[in-house]
Amino acid sequence: MTTATESGAGTENPPGRLSLSTAAARNLATTTKTVPQMQGITSRWLLRLLPWVQVSGGTYRVNRRLTHTLGDGRVEFVTTGAEVRVIPAELGELPLLRGFSDAAVLEELAGRFTQREFLPGDVIVAAGQPADQVVLIAHGKLTKEHEGEYGAPAVLATLAGGGYFGDQALAAPEPGNWDFSVRAATACTVLTLSRREFLEVQERSGELRSHVESFRAESQLPQNEHGEAAIDFASGHVGEPVLPGVFADYEASPREYPLSVAQTVLRVHTRVADLYNEPMNQLEEQLRLTVEALRERQEHEMVNNREFGLLHNADLRRRIHTRSGPPTPDDLDELLATVWKDPTFFLAHPRTIAAIAREFNRRGVYPDNAEVNGHSVPAWRGVPIFPCNKIPVTDSGISSILLMRTGQESQGVVGLHRTGIPDEYQPSLSVRFMGISEQAIMSYLVSAYYSAAVLVPDALGILESVEVGH
Repeated sequence: MTTATESGAGTENPPGRLSLSTAAARNLATTTKTVPQMQGITSRWLLRLLPWVQVSGGTYRVNRRLTHTLGDGRVEFVTTGAEVRVIPAELGELPLLRGFSDAAVLEELAGRFTQREFLPGDVIVAAGQPADQVVLIAHGKLTKEHEGEYGAPAVLATLAGGGYFGDQALAAPEPGNWDFSVRAATACTVLTLSRREFLEVQERSGELRSHVESFRAESQLPQNEHGEAAIDFASGHVGEPVLPGVFADYEASPREYPLSVAQTVLRVHTRVADLYNEPMNQLEEQLRLTVEALRERQEHEMVNNREFGLLHNADLRRRIHTRSGPPTPDDLDELLATVWKDPTFFLAHPRTIAAIAREFNRRGVYPDNAEVNGHSVPAWRGVPIFPCNKIPVTDSGISSILLMRTGQESQGVVGLHRTGIPDEYQPSLSVRFMGISEQAIMSYLVSAYYSAAVLVPDALGILESVEVGH
């Protein structure tokens, strides 16, 4: 008789399964599900950190004191969003118009200036071309060059915001040619007035015509290198210095910020809402994801919108450039100097924050972190640095860093909204039922109302031309 061990029966499994398969078991099991996930949701620090001001009338007016200095040799501008305009009275800083007081004529001249944008390396004027315009520098840095003795460009001067060149082209009896070139060292904004436009205004204004003739006559007198009348004395004090005069007034037309709106229509089929609401409410989940996307869009607009976005509403004098490209501790210190009164936080793209950390590591600098609402974030000089992926990074790896003081009491940056609106779902966000179509589709209008305002110019500073891939 042969045993089971000898025949091998104990070493082989009988045909078929010994237990229920997991695939079959899942037919009777309850699946644990998550709510719909969305990769586009970010921390949205800007929306969380800005103090929000209630705008009951739909429009927020910022009354400021209009102040500009006459006699300081620099032209000043006013900005509305991305639009830049020269203050008419500031045209008196040009030697040709110094002492000219006809406000109506200055207003017309100011209105004829054309705004132009240039990128680093662009040539604004070239040597040998007709000198037929005056150029006012609203923002950025330019280099004034001519060909050196050995063929290489020689830099005559560096021009920056508030400077100007080409004013002689307006006063000359006949137009000449540029004997130098001007190139943009950084991204810059300039205002130009052509000689033709100036002569058109001059023809209609006898007072301006007389003023220009007097200027030409005086320019023929002997002058020193500073344009002053030459003095034959070898020593001694001659004349008296002219003190700068300050003109201060309230703005005649204060800036108004109407609330902007972001809207979309959410559509859900009644069949879905009726039959597939367990264990999760389909309408609520659709609405949650729609609101998240709308808030992301809101933060994007508050950073990038050309009318009220922070990147376009910083004062030109509060926009600075990096020294060498990457964001160094020195650059952050200079940015802090632009918003030195109680700065609240930095805002930068995550790639920019990584570039900041690389520069700190390279220099052996180890900044402390700051605790904000239970979160540990990097900080510099005690000012926290928050990430914001809405700040653009160009294809060449150039971005910006924002620094701001916030709060209405601090005359800082504030967010604007309107609470208490009909069908309010969240503060200043409404969800309004629009009805059911003939295809049995329910529609909901989702609207978010918002804006942002910079109460005084020194509340917002921007470090521009930041290289994040260095």
